[in-house]
Amino acid sequence: MSAENQLNKKRLHVLLPLPLAGAFDYAVPESLAFPDVGRFVRVPFGARVMTGVVWDNGENDSVDDSRLKNILSVYDMPVLTPANRKLIDWVSDYTLFAPGAVLKMAMSIDDVFQGVGETFGFVKGEIPADLKMTAARKKVLDIVTDTPETAAEIARLAGVSASVVAGLAEAGALSRQKIKPLNFTAPRTEPEGVSLSVEQKKAADALSDMVGKGFGVCVLNGVTGSGKTEVYFDMIARALDQKKQALVLLPEIGLTGQWLERFERRFGVKPALWHSGLSQRVRRETWKAVLRGEVRVLAGARSALFLPFAELGAIVVDEEHDASYKQEDGVVYQARDMAVVRAKLENIPIVLSSATPSLETRINVQSGKYKEVVLPNRFGQAVLPDIRLIDMRRDSPEKIGESKSFLSPVLINEMKTTLEKGEQTLLFLNRRGYAPLVLCRKCGYRFQCPHCSAWLVEHRNGRRLECHHCGYSLPVPEVCPVCGEAELTSCGPGVERISEEVALRFPVARQLVVTSDLNATAAEMAELMRRIHDREADIVIGTQILTKGHHFPDLTLVGVVDADLGLSGGDLRAGERTFQMLHQVAGRAGRAEKKGQVFLQTYEPENQIMQAMKTGSADRFLSVEAQSRQMLKMPPFGRLAALIVSGTSQERTQRAAMLLGKAAPSGNGMRVLGPAPAPLALLRGKYRYRLLLQTEKQIKIQRVLRHWLSSVSLPSSVRIQTDIDPYSFF
Repeated sequence: MSAENQLNKKRLHVLLPLPLAGAFDYAVPESLAFPDVGRFVRVPFGARVMTGVVWDNGENDSVDDSRLKNILSVYDMPVLTPANRKLIDWVSDYTLFAPGAVLKMAMSIDDVFQGVGETFGFVKGEIPADLKMTAARKKVLDIVTDTPETAAEIARLAGVSASVVAGLAEAGALSRQKIKPLNFTAPRTEPEGVSLSVEQKKAADALSDMVGKGFGVCVLNGVTGSGKTEVYFDMIARALDQKKQALVLLPEIGLTGQWLERFERRFGVKPALWHSGLSQRVRRETWKAVLRGEVRVLAGARSALFLPFAELGAIVVDEEHDASYKQEDGVVYQARDMAVVRAKLENIPIVLSSATPSLETRINVQSGKYKEVVLPNRFGQAVLPDIRLIDMRRDSPEKIGESKSFLSPVLINEMKTTLEKGEQTLLFLNRRGYAPLVLCRKCGYRFQCPHCSAWLVEHRNGRRLECHHCGYSLPVPEVCPVCGEAELTSCGPGVERISEEVALRFPVARQLVVTSDLNATAAEMAELMRRIHDREADIVIGTQILTKGHHFPDLTLVGVVDADLGLSGGDLRAGERTFQMLHQVAGRAGRAEKKGQVFLQTYEPENQIMQAMKTGSADRFLSVEAQSRQMLKMPPFGRLAALIVSGTSQERTQRAAMLLGKAAPSGNGMRVLGPAPAPLALLRGKYRYRLLLQTEKQIKIQRVLRHWLSSVSLPSSVRIQTDIDPYSFF
């Protein structure tokens, strides 16, 4: 018998990127040096071979040696640091998701440990005049840039088959070019061509002084246009001077071209990026460079939080209030909160930056848990815009011929004046498409998604009805499928319908419609932002995609088409989120020397949110909001956790939810609501029921949930998703 098969083998625990209970035992063959904890290793798992991480040495384990499989190899790469491993364990313990599921987020991509792959890719070539253009070919040509990318990756990003890419290459529309490895140039730290106001300099010094002095949270609370970005850049520079890495989390990272331009002006290079729009090759190279310490500053979406930084020295969460920091699929977590946890585990400072900090953050400031730096004024000569409410009950829209109107006479007159002055207008409506509902006037039939409890949204651009939850779509029919009559009507406005009205009222004005579905790629968004900035549009119509971080010097009028949208429903944070969104979109007006105006169309001008917007008294609104939540013991004054029960069989799913309800915990300081059908009772073909656990703040809600879930045996056909601190209640 060989030494490797004898008893008392050297062993260790390896955590695999799988949603399983914990780490697995493996033996270390004598042919391998005993790997350090945190080392990436290759191991057999069932019929597969996988990459995992050595989690601990596995001494005194009860698993018999004869059952152990050997580690196959050890990667010649830096280890996953103790702080990274602690973060994975902490997030797993807090969210109740398996540590392997969290590790999968940290390892990010399946082929990160493979070779560089193809060394040749394609860029745009000369498009032949006789090239037959198809929808698939147009998709490819829209996403291909001057940076070479592999044929497989181009096909993936464009959502087409590889043969489409091959055909374009054969026709000469794509040119073959060698792919060079990414170059992560170190940023300069000395500011060049950047001047801060006295107010900004004082704030920048306060943030910079935190670097190198251990853990601390500081809220950078500045009005829109106050220059918060330039202030926290100084903190990043201080971290770089101390040979540390820096992480900046941004919402919708692919849509922040102006932020990237500011960074490049300040530091001389662009930061490394991390978001879903990157190719697998770029993600693979970036991940390795972060682990090796070659990336010094990285800007990314929420998943960047789990990248394997080896020398992290500072974290910034920009727009910390933004709802997109909440991950709803897979492992459910709040990236802002987990970023604070990571900063504590790394013993480094973190800055939470916002013009409208979340109520949770404000309460932490008031309690002294977080420090705060305030920028109350806009940078330079810019001043805050005037905000007016338009009472739509009094100033109702007037029809244009037979077409229904959604813009009030007051707003239309202001748009005329703005156009005459040669300035720009932004019309904001947080609703994509042409209309949110299509129905038959004859029989009342409403077009609904067959896979979700949601109406199909009409899109005139593309002539289709689409579900915004699962992506199901069908061409807009000519007649009603129930009664056969051609009596279909569009109900309510989306941005496309507002665009139609603007074209009728202002036929000479140049307009742009900006939404995530019409302008999907980062390159498309960057080009649109350039066109707006360079005055190639007079009227811009857009959704929430336009509310954050953009600076347009000639944009002086903002009109919110439906300021009440988002106030209805049972969402705990509906009021707060609506206030933040309106505040952010209002902040697009008058950011340079020209004073701005904001008009909010509302049917509820007496609502406290509308009054807070009109008077600028954010503190008053948030004080009322805090009192309401405190009285009800809702977050941040209590704890919430949701259980979402889902399955393909409505009967089995409902039965499972009822079993959970019968086993619900009870006692002082806690109650369970439900089970009840979720507002979206059918989503992507799955029936859904919700239960909501509410407890007082001091109760360990995870402990209660673990005991509750372990007390019930449910069929494997039914899935239970746990959501600690839920943000959405769909």
